[in-house]
Amino acid sequence: MKRPVKRSTSADVAQAAGVSRTTVSYVLNNRPGQAIPEETRRRVLDAAARLQYRPHASARALAAGRSDIVLLSIPDLPIGPSISRFVEELTVSLAEHGLTLVTHLMAARGRSLPDVCATVGASAVLGFEGFDEATVQALHRLGVSVVLPAADTHLSAMPPLGRMQAEHLIGRGHRRIGYLLPSPARFLRMGEERLQGVTDACRDAGLAPPLALGAADLEIAALTHVLKQWTDEGVTGVCAFNDEHAIALLAAMRQLELTAPDDLAVVGADDIPMARFAAPPLSTVYFDLHEVGRHRAEAVVAGLAGRNAPLPGPGAGLRLIERLSA
Repeated sequence: MKRPVKRSTSADVAQAAGVSRTTVSYVLNNRPGQAIPEETRRRVLDAAARLQYRPHASARALAAGRSDIVLLSIPDLPIGPSISRFVEELTVSLAEHGLTLVTHLMAARGRSLPDVCATVGASAVLGFEGFDEATVQALHRLGVSVVLPAADTHLSAMPPLGRMQAEHLIGRGHRRIGYLLPSPARFLRMGEERLQGVTDACRDAGLAPPLALGAADLEIAALTHVLKQWTDEGVTGVCAFNDEHAIALLAAMRQLELTAPDDLAVVGADDIPMARFAAPPLSTVYFDLHEVGRHRAEAVVAGLAGRNAPLPGPGAGLRLIERLSA
């Protein structure tokens, strides 16, 4: 049986470069205020690369005074395209600052956020919304420097997203708005938040509240029943929970020989890749996750440096994509 290759240590790098371990630490941690000759610095870096040296996380954290771990707490929701894209963008943005993202899905019977934080040794913790004060205090006691958003802060983009959907339809002259509720039920909380934005837009325009209906498992038969209810009630424009729901609704409309936007205008949410290939191409709300991830990363970096960088408002990064369905 082949024995595993021994992991290189800072002592190995020091010996190969002909310097002390202290000098290796200064160079590899880019310690400020140290007059290391360029030729010595180059020897250390060349030796580290040649030996494929990687410092242990605990040693690196000790040298830097903190870890490079940022823990992202994700609500107990199905991981759809939007959340996946956000995690990818945030990972890249943090990596540009030398930080590593670790994600934790908050399952009902899973470990608590402070427990997970203690295990990974995070220096910063991010959430989709503000944490309660008890959780914030528990995280700070564990040595977490940055907790974002602050306690009881509401940064959910869901209500502004729903409002943008409805305002587009209202601006096109639709006076009776429907809302397609999410399926499965695990999306219900997110769906209700988006519905709240639709409701607020209707209220501000002097319209009746949206007629919110759902269909189990997005079956065509169930959706055609929903469509008949909407048409009976005079609904002419629908805000769908997301693009998948909107595309399924368009398919059910074809079964009833209804066309979009003439018979019923439809607006989705998330701008998934297939939205432009729907029949007709789907109008939707785009969430600029690159911008959101960059702002979150900048706020973390600022916080770790002892500076304050306020997060953008909940509607930041939202943009309506106009296509042919509405």
